[in-house]
Amino acid sequence: MTVATAEFQIGPERRLYPEIEPYDTRMLDVGEGQSIYLEQCGNPDGKPTVFLHGGPGGGGGTERRRFFNPQAYRIVVIDQRGCGESIPHVSQARTPAEMASNTTWKLISDLEKVRTELGIRRWQVFGGSWGSCLALAYAQTHPERVSELVLRGIFTLRRSELDWFYNGGASAIYPDLWERFCQPLREAGHDFSRDNIAAYFDLLWDPDPAVHGPAALAWADWEDATTKLCYQAPDVPEGGDPQFDLAFARIENHYFIHHGFMAEGQLIRDAGKLAGIPTAIVQGRYDMCCPPTTAWDLKKALPSADLRIVMGGHSAFEPLLCSELVKVCDEFDGITATR
Repeated sequence: MTVATAEFQIGPERRLYPEIEPYDTRMLDVGEGQSIYLEQCGNPDGKPTVFLHGGPGGGGGTERRRFFNPQAYRIVVIDQRGCGESIPHVSQARTPAEMASNTTWKLISDLEKVRTELGIRRWQVFGGSWGSCLALAYAQTHPERVSELVLRGIFTLRRSELDWFYNGGASAIYPDLWERFCQPLREAGHDFSRDNIAAYFDLLWDPDPAVHGPAALAWADWEDATTKLCYQAPDVPEGGDPQFDLAFARIENHYFIHHGFMAEGQLIRDAGKLAGIPTAIVQGRYDMCCPPTTAWDLKKALPSADLRIVMGGHSAFEPLLCSELVKVCDEFDGITATR
């Protein structure tokens, strides 16, 4: 099985494209009291692509537009339910029951509503981390609507993947940061022989801000601190956006408690449904959030996929990961990049 590696490449071959502003922004009512934010950038007549952000709960952001050649691509970026500019924002929820309409399959339905709203027949689907999970689930549900898949940091919500990151595996690499993640659990008297994700659920939905606030910060900080190969402590450790942290932590925890609303191993099991879709996988060798074993399992289940393992961690904005992602998008854009 052939795998391309760029672990010892010196310097990026590609840079992000220049900053670009959207030519269209709107809110789309997708029902059930939910409206999602979407924007379009680049060439209105170009190759359609949709960027699926991570988390779940990460939101779109402006840098995500820059992986794509704006002359070649019609770039669609959305904020998934409950996060970013979409409404209602999960940070305002009072009980877990208000999360009932936020599931993988509802997000897939939202994507179809966006595609139909924009009059797009087929589009390239780009997703990293949780975005790769959603991209795989969407493509397996609607393969006829996907022209290519660009995936990074493969995450499929298998129990082993969740246990690695939240129940002690990654703690062997980051014992100091793990202590901070566990602090709210220790203060709550958590029995660490039990699932940390379930224990965090109780903290994140405690009505007292003095409980759910620090828990949300610790949850978000653990992920943020482990996404880059070279960790840099924040200048103000207690900083950040409490509203973002709370929404991010609650949405992630909600999906993880419910195993992504999928059967165990479903996305790897059904990878054969993607055999007709050109697929590129860019994976950091030292990704602590989504280790390469999942990308390797996907490659074995989908031998036609182009797996590229590069020196880096989890973040799409690490130099070699970023370079390879831009390169893949250039290769798929239908014109030869000359940068």
